Amino acid sequence: MVDGLVIVSALFTGVAFLLTLWRFVKGPTAVDRVVAFDVLTIISITLIVLIAWVSDRGIYLDVALVYALLSFLGVIAFARYQERGF
Repeated sequence: MVDGLVIVSALFTGVAFLLTLWRFVKGPTAVDRVVAFDVLTIISITLIVLIAWVSDRGIYLDVALVYALLSFLGVIAFARYQERGF
């Protein structure tokens, strides 16, 4: 049962990744691309957590946490950059 759940979760996450990647490439403005990039990082974090669950290794959860924090800081930095209008 768990193996089937992991496969279905990975499949849906992969489809979401591909659709978001399309929006990242196709996005008409820089803001659209940044939002798509943020969603891509969230999907990547989901995949990392899924891998941690399947492999039963806790270190991957630490990697996912650091990746999430860096992603958050990147989005905040871009928002500050856009706010100043450079």
